[in-house]
Amino acid sequence: MGSHINKVSAAGLLVALGIIYGDIGTSPLYVLNAIINGKEISELLIVGGLSCVIWTLTLQTTVKYVILTLQADNRGEGGIFSLYTLVRRRRRWLVLPAMIGGAALLADGMITPPISITSAVEGLRQLPAFASLQNDQQTIIYIVLGIITVIFFVQQFGTASIGKMFGPVMTIWFVMLGVLGLIHIADDLSVFKAFNPYYAIKLLVVYPKGFWILGAVFLCTTGAEALYSDLGHCGKNNIRISWIMVKMALIINYLGQGAWLMSHYNGQMFPTETSNPFYAIMPQGFLVFGIIIATAAAIIASQALISGSFTLISEAIRLNLWPKHKIDYPTEQRGQLFIPATNLMLYIGCVAMVLIFKKSTNMEAAYGLAITMCMMATTILFANYLVLKRVKQPLIYLFLLTYFAIEGAFLFANLDKFPHGGYVTLIVGGALFLVMYVWYRARKIKNRYVEFVRLENYIPQIQELSNDKSVPKYATHLIYLTSANNPKEIEHKIIYSILNRKPKRADIYWFVHVDTLDDPYTCEYQVDHIIPNDIIRVEFRLGFRMEPRINMLFRKVIEDLVENKEVNITSRYESLERNNVVGDFQFIVMEKYLSADNQLPFVESLIMKTYFAIKDISLSEEKGFGLDTSYVQIEKFPLIVSPAPNLNLRRINNDE
Repeated sequence: MGSHINKVSAAGLLVALGIIYGDIGTSPLYVLNAIINGKEISELLIVGGLSCVIWTLTLQTTVKYVILTLQADNRGEGGIFSLYTLVRRRRRWLVLPAMIGGAALLADGMITPPISITSAVEGLRQLPAFASLQNDQQTIIYIVLGIITVIFFVQQFGTASIGKMFGPVMTIWFVMLGVLGLIHIADDLSVFKAFNPYYAIKLLVVYPKGFWILGAVFLCTTGAEALYSDLGHCGKNNIRISWIMVKMALIINYLGQGAWLMSHYNGQMFPTETSNPFYAIMPQGFLVFGIIIATAAAIIASQALISGSFTLISEAIRLNLWPKHKIDYPTEQRGQLFIPATNLMLYIGCVAMVLIFKKSTNMEAAYGLAITMCMMATTILFANYLVLKRVKQPLIYLFLLTYFAIEGAFLFANLDKFPHGGYVTLIVGGALFLVMYVWYRARKIKNRYVEFVRLENYIPQIQELSNDKSVPKYATHLIYLTSANNPKEIEHKIIYSILNRKPKRADIYWFVHVDTLDDPYTCEYQVDHIIPNDIIRVEFRLGFRMEPRINMLFRKVIEDLVENKEVNITSRYESLERNNVVGDFQFIVMEKYLSADNQLPFVESLIMKTYFAIKDISLSEEKGFGLDTSYVQIEKFPLIVSPAPNLNLRRINNDE
């Protein structure tokens, strides 16, 4: 991304408000409701809870993410995988926190839309016209499922047009938060004591089971990770400036809710099952407008998280941490993509969450456990980034100690949610992590088998085959995709395919290699004429956010080479050559299958079997590389990663 997005502008600030703060911006819908759920309203509970919220937003969101982590931008891009690409060469094991963080973010993407939309729609109960909904959760569920279905259905068309409305709508939302809070702060001015961290500590230490309230407090910062992931859309400076307004609006609204609760329910229980302090502080005549804006904000929050999940999966695919999936580009807007398989997975996950938990209060009890692990993963990766930046060791250890203490406390407190539904998000996140781990580990196991040979040793044989007219011509141009990073090497299986399996005579042999780079949007190529007009290697250097549409990219390379008169692509058949007919192009894709001759340890055997089971239902190699299937020939070859030992087979004669 260009550096211009880091310049603070009205447009940049509006975009930031529209797409960055959806998750964290809708937290007032449910945070205080979760803190007071099942508890008697008291000054210690409200002031202490608000103090925890204020200092969590300060230490976790402002200091860790807005000030520190936004520094770790990869050519303007952010997110757990962008951070991983910056540090992955330092330690191999860093792939584990990256996978844990990615899986947790995807699991978070399955519960954020349900909790935000359900909390917003439940506001209908505050309207006299919808009084019947007080004891009718089923209708609320139908409305929520309808909204979620529409959100996921429209993903395939892109959000370029409606996306322009996100900024103005979220601006209205944050102004509304601030105004509603200001109206009620005077209800009880003791809420201002919440700025003193003493009351947060007192709540955790003195209040009965006060430590576990951190599980509810954590909900106020769950969107911080998404904030970092969306860095590339509007730049760090626009995020930092807009965060000042957003944080003020959030804190003022929390204070207003707290003051209202202390003035109206001190010493009593607030009915969290049928009401919500967020809607309770609204004037009766404003409720309809407030519910509409809250629902719109919840939809925008869901949209931002879904779009972020698409980007996350596409990055994981390019980093070989996820099976290949079909990726569509519904609009010309850069970075906007649509992955049908991911869309379906998230939709099923969101529907399941609504049907399992039914009420927003139940979702609050399960929400936050997975995302805590993502934040801890980011802490580990960012500490390694600080090492690469040669930050002084004492400062790095201070960072690690501070945030492991904070996030460890949140994780421990969130473990209380495990039996109340937290296990659901952990199961989902664990399943997603397992897919990433299997895909990554299987690739490592496969690499044991790949045998590279020196290409120069086979050039004479390939040239001889090319000139041998007794062998029927296979294609004018024969293209192989190679994983060899060294341009002087080639996989033995490709040589075997050309010379041994069924000799493939061609006029020009092309070897195409795709190198995935650590920066996001590089798109360049290099050509090596090993034997001019006979054997050519093309290397594409693509950023981890660039889709490898090899068919289109290769065509562009051919056009450039022809224009520069570096290659002659005219057919070599005499009748066609006289009429300047372009020769045919044939891609060969080598597809592996697990040979029965393998003798792997139990765990590795299980990993490889799972890998091929996942591979069977994911996108094929040719489609994954964007190849036109009419020009592709699939060749299957056995994958023998651990050959069985020599068999003790003895021949016997008939007379024996």
